[in-house]
Amino acid sequence: MSEHAEPTARLLPHSAPDDSGARLFLHGVRRMGVGGLGDAQAASMLIGAFGLSFRRPLVLLRALMAELARASHQSIMIAPSCCCRMTVAESMLLRAVSLSRDQPRLGHEILCNLCGIDSGIGVLSSAQAVSQAFADLGRPIERS
Repeated sequence: MSEHAEPTARLLPHSAPDDSGARLFLHGVRRMGVGGLGDAQAASMLIGAFGLSFRRPLVLLRALMAELARASHQSIMIAPSCCCRMTVAESMLLRAVSLSRDQPRLGHEILCNLCGIDSGIGVLSSAQAVSQAFADLGRPIERS
């Protein structure tokens, strides 16, 4: 490792979630972050997880990713989909989405910090919709 390279522990300080809903969400975010909103592997993964009910979480996850890209004033660092650890940004996003339904003010604050914006009602609304869709289909997104 060169003296200028950051250690992996600093780039990926958080362990990936054990919860199936949170892990599914994180993997979908990573796949769409790399392959775009139409990533076939992300769609296939959601089909496998939700069966015939996959459309709602897929469309809402795409909407969240598009809203994050539109609203954010700073880069949101994501790890490769095979990585078993998370970046700070991924951890913030996962926490915000998991809190968005029950504690929307805290979720909004985290999303604003993540995106570097003063107000992110559109991002919060998208996060709430994704969280609700996953929960309705038996895979709530939970992150402590």
